[in-house]
Amino acid sequence: MDTMSNKELALLVLERGFNQGDLSTVDQYLAADGVDHQEPPGTDFRTHVKEVITNLHTGFPDLHFEVHNILADGDIVAFRSTMTGTHTGSLNTGRGPVIRPTGRKVAVPHMHFLRFVNGQNTDLWHIWDTPQMMQQLGVMPQSRPVPQSQ
Repeated sequence: MDTMSNKELALLVLERGFNQGDLSTVDQYLAADGVDHQEPPGTDFRTHVKEVITNLHTGFPDLHFEVHNILADGDIVAFRSTMTGTHTGSLNTGRGPVIRPTGRKVAVPHMHFLRFVNGQNTDLWHIWDTPQMMQQLGVMPQSRPVPQSQ
């Protein structure tokens, strides 16, 4: 597939899968043997991504990702986004206890790198500012600015 098609696929998966919560998008556009490089080896790619989408929509029913920049080079697509939502449901991040609803709004920066082969997402590298989200939810103290040396 060409670079433009891979960009369009990345945006389609983000819109239908994450913004709309359409889990069939995962089966359609993520490779069964794909790899989320932030997860332990052997993690089932499709099952994991469906769990992430479900957990995010449970915690943030109004979940939305806005893409700010997107670049593609061959089979790799990279984009920067902000995830927004209102925490009105229980949030399971998969790392620690479930966070009870706080009613707070969040805006969380993300970076995504995806590899597409034959119209399927085979590899995912993803970074999100989890500490910032936890601070916005009020479950982690705000970080203090580091004093500048003179």
